[in-house]
Formats: sequence, C-alpha cells, structure tokens
Amino acid sequence: MADKIFENNQVSIVGTIISDFRYSHEVYGEGFYMVDVSVNRLSDFADIIPIMISERLADTTQNYEGQMIHVTGQFRSYNRHEEKKNRLMLSVFAREIEFVEEEKEEYKSNQIYLDGYVCKEPIYRKTPLGREIADLLIAVNRSYGKSDYIPCICWGRNARFASGFEVGSHVEIWGRIQSREYVKKIAETVTEKRVAYEVSVSKVERLE
Repeated sequence: MADKIFENNQVSIVGTIISDFRYSHEVYGEGFYMVDVSVNRLSDFADIIPIMISERLADTTQNYEGQMIHVTGQFRSYNRHEEKKNRLMLSVFAREIEFVEEEKEEYKSNQIYLDGYVCKEPIYRKTPLGREIADLLIAVNRSYGKSDYIPCICWGRNARFASGFEVGSHVEIWGRIQSREYVKKIAETVTEKRVAYEVSVSKVERLE
C-alpha cells in the first residue's frame, strides 16, 4: 500500500541551492530542514522551489549554496494558521537527493506527476489577450489518511477540458512546479510580497 501512495505523487527536480538550511520541525527525533533551490525554465526565468530535507539525507550544518542538486520526492502541503485563517504552504518533500556536477540529459529538470481528485469547483477564465486558463485544486492521498492539496493551473485546450471537471473527479496530471510572486494586502496601507507555488499542467486526463 505504501508503494501505491508514493506512486500517486512524484516529483523530480534539478537546480542550484540558493539558501542556508532552515530548521522546520522534528518527527520521532528526526530533524527536517528547508532549503531553497533555483530551477531554470526554458525561458530566462527561474523558479525558486522550497525543499524539505531530513538531516539523514544531508549534513544540514554545512552551507551548500551554489551546489547543483537532484531531488526526487513528493509535492506536499500543510496549513499554517496566520491572520485568523489558514494559509496553504507547499514544498517538495525529498525522498532522495544527489549532488551533481552538471545537469545530465537523463534528468528532467522539473517534472511532477499527480494522481488525485478535484476538491474544488474549477475556475475558468480568459486573459485580456484571450488566453484560456483554468485553476484546479487537487487532493492527493497520503499514508495515514492524510491528503495533500495541490493548486494546478491549466492553459488553452487543457483549460477548456478541465473547466468541465466536477468536484470529486479522479484525474491524472503531468507538469512542472512553478513559483509566482504576488503582493498581499495585509492592512489598509500595508502590503507584503509573497510567493505562491502551483503545478503548471502540460497534460491532464480524467479517469473513470
């Protein structure tokens, strides 16, 4: 059963470490740390993706900034309570890591596969230039009865197709993880720059 759970949420990224390790939490005496990895897109833009790494996988007292790393794992979510409401936090949970000298052909620099369920009505819209977009929120089962909630964004034909999904639809998604900066209004005169993470969908299928 555990293998089945690991198969429904698969991430592989290759990028450059751009931060120190930050302590996150401890489970059964095992410490977990966050580190930011910059992953290049085909354009000149780079996505900054937070990775959660166990102290068993890397010496978290060391500074690895500038090192290239290949991470395989899962895209996970948790709710952080702030400002009287919950905020969905997303990161890649590393199962295996490898420090690499260069980006090899066989590595996909940023890919994700999800097998889950639509848990919110899709939001379909068009940009001012007429580009079609659909936002999905996918629930992916995890062991011990937990689920991860992953925001996904579809474009063009995929957006049209996804706009017809109903809550509860069983779907498979292939794509890449992307980061996006936005400005959050905290108070009348206070704003804060934040980063959102989502899956940019390249292929989506509905399962019967």
